[in-house]
Formats: sequence, structure tokens, C-alpha cells
Amino acid sequence: MTTRVSPTFSRIGVIGGGAWGTALALAALRAGRETWLWAREPAVVAAMTAERENRDYLPGVPLPPDLRVTNDLADIGACDAVLLVSPAQHARAVCSRLAPLLRPGAPVVICAKGIELDSFALMSEAVAAALPAGTPLAILSGPTFAAEVARGLPTAVTLACADAGLGAGLVEALGSRSFRPYRSDDVIGSQIGGAVKNVLAIACGVVEGRKLGDNARAALITRGLAEITRLALALGGRADTLMGLSGLGDLTLTCSSLQSRNMSLGAALGEGRALADILAARRSVAEGVYTAAAVVGLAGRLGVDMPICAAVDAILNKGAGLDATIEGLLSRPFRGEGE
Repeated sequence: MTTRVSPTFSRIGVIGGGAWGTALALAALRAGRETWLWAREPAVVAAMTAERENRDYLPGVPLPPDLRVTNDLADIGACDAVLLVSPAQHARAVCSRLAPLLRPGAPVVICAKGIELDSFALMSEAVAAALPAGTPLAILSGPTFAAEVARGLPTAVTLACADAGLGAGLVEALGSRSFRPYRSDDVIGSQIGGAVKNVLAIACGVVEGRKLGDNARAALITRGLAEITRLALALGGRADTLMGLSGLGDLTLTCSSLQSRNMSLGAALGEGRALADILAARRSVAEGVYTAAAVVGLAGRLGVDMPICAAVDAILNKGAGLDATIEGLLSRPFRGEGE
């Protein structure tokens, strides 16, 4: 029997100079890889190069001298593997620019969590449409706060890839004592868990801001997991994936701490602040704001019931009042838990 040898990746490129991109670049560097980090703004690249710190997005975390920071996508295209950390709604456009520069056969690991708003496409679908045909793809998802990954605190993630050999090679390339990828072949389920949990985190933030209690937050997490699972199954994902790091793990983390950009945004909404004011005061992107409408649109297309996500979308995008929306959820008919 022939044993398939996993590919090796000595040079890793990371697209995205925010907190998560910087954290993943540091993780790749700790794993012993030559690492290149691309940021869109030349001023950010210049500041990180001169100061060896990403003061705008990850202050207080030193950037080692051997982390290469660039504004030239050609530097990333020449790498053995690329981690795509651009915000979900910009992933397709960035990949269109990367496509003519990408080394043939180099895999792209999608680290953005979301669903494309205009098309309802999963990230894998949007990225595949923009990259050269046959570009190998993988998904990296799971319970991760960027600041903790950047500091080297213990973290476990899902790395989903349809090609087992490629997945094993990427795990070897990125894994370290503090950053532990677990392989999966469920590319669909891993994406749905990461995308929908951002919407549910906003709901849990509203609970926090409205002081509705820990019981209510636990109920939202649990019933939210049921919504995630229904959508994933409708798209061909597996329920067991949603019990793992990219489902339950990510959902629990994001819905339980105000370190989460999405939960903190929901908390501000719950306290009575206007969405426009909250967004204006932030540099970082809360993906759930944009994913809410996409999730609801995709669920409607598939005939999947997602009342919590629909409530968040109504609050964010349709002018619904918080108290009336909460009352609507609490007034839903009683039903069996497994229905």
C-alpha cells in the first residue's frame, strides 16, 4: 500500500494586518515558518516595520524582527501557503487581486468567518470563484481571541480540508505547543459554525446589556447551537462538527466574554446605544453585523428556521426595537426540544 506523504510548507503568507492576521502570523512564526504578513494600508506596514508592534490592532505585543511585513501582494503570492484573514465581505475582492500572483498549487487557508452578503455564498465558495481553478482550500476556525493567540496562550482550532494529506501538512506547518489544530474534513460545517456564532454573540451581548441574566444567555447559546446545526445540515455539513471546536467551542467563547467584538457590540446595543455610533467608534470589524442579513437570507432560501438570527437581523437592519423583539422571542409557541 502506498503511503501518501503530507506536503511541507516552509514559507507562510498571511493576508490581513488586523489583530487576527497579526496573531496568526505570530503563531506561524512560532511553528518555525518563514512568515510574511500583508496589510492593506502602507502606513500600517511602515509603523509595524519601524515600531515592531501593531499599535492600532494589537498593542503591547512585540513583533519579532524575523516577521516580514509587506504591502506587496506579490510577496504573499510567492509563499508556499496563504492564510486569508481579510474581513469576510472583502475576501472575494482580495482574492481577485491575489489570483494572478499565487504560486501554482499553493493552498489558501480561509481564516475569515462570515457569509457573503450579496450572494449568500460561504467563504469557500466566494474565494474559489476568485482564485485560479483547482486552488486547494482549507478552513481554519475555532475559539480564538487574537490577543491570546498572539501572546502564545494555549489555543485549539479546527483545520478543515477535503484533502487529508493537505490537511495533515497544514497542521504540521502551523501547529505548535500553544497552537493546536485538529483536522476535519467537514469544510461546510466548520464554516457555518464560525459564521453564525458571530450573529448569536450579538444576541448574547444584548442579553448582557439589558441585564436579562445568565440563564437567558445560556438559553441563547443552546438554542443558537440548534440553529447553527440546522443550517449546517441543510448545506451538507455534519452535526458532530458543530459539537467540536468550530461549533460549540467557538460559540461558547464568543458568547461568554466581552473580549468578543460581536458580544461587546450587542452589549452596547442592549444599553441603548445606536448601532451607527458603536460602529463609528471602532476600528475593528464585528463580522456579525454584516453576516446577520446573509445568514437569514440563506436560511430563508433553504427553508431553515433561525428565529434568534432573524431577531438580530431585525434589530440591526430593519429598525426593530429591542424590547419588542425580545418579547417576540419569548412569546413563541412551546415546542419539543428536538423539533
